[in-house]
Amino acid sequence: MRNSVRRFASAALLAATGAVLSFSVAAQEVPQQIQPPANEQLLLRVHAKGDQVYTCKADGGQFTWTLKAPDAQLFDKDGKPFGKHFAGPSWEANDGSRVTGKAVANAPSPDADSIPWLLINILSHDGSGVLSHATTIQRLNTKGGKAPASGCDASHAGQEVRVPYSADYLFYAPK
Repeated sequence: MRNSVRRFASAALLAATGAVLSFSVAAQEVPQQIQPPANEQLLLRVHAKGDQVYTCKADGGQFTWTLKAPDAQLFDKDGKPFGKHFAGPSWEANDGSRVTGKAVANAPSPDADSIPWLLINILSHDGSGVLSHATTIQRLNTKGGKAPASGCDASHAGQEVRVPYSADYLFYAPK
């Protein structure tokens, strides 16, 4: 019996150590240029699933797909609806609190077929609730969402295309 308890305790300790190491390794994978300020702490983490919406526009004789807006639903850690992410870029919680931000740094996604990871400074707050104290956002773990590589020309000017994506958004607030 005592050996069984000892083996169980050793296995539990090993599993806990592995979990801690995997979290620290994951944290080290986030490039320095998109780290939040040192005086901030993680407030909230949500998962987004939706689309990046692009419009075909002419730019000096060249036609390119230009980001119009994100259109995504946000989910909490349990997979329950949290809110939405939309033009601005803005994030709105179901409690009515909303933030709008501006990207200040980016890093390529480790997945070459995905939109970049970002560091976003929050420029404005609306309502009171869970997002009221947030000051910085990271966009990490992106999948998909890149503009099409072709199909934007004079005959498609003004046309929109929706590209599915998912990402994790981490909200930070002062300590």
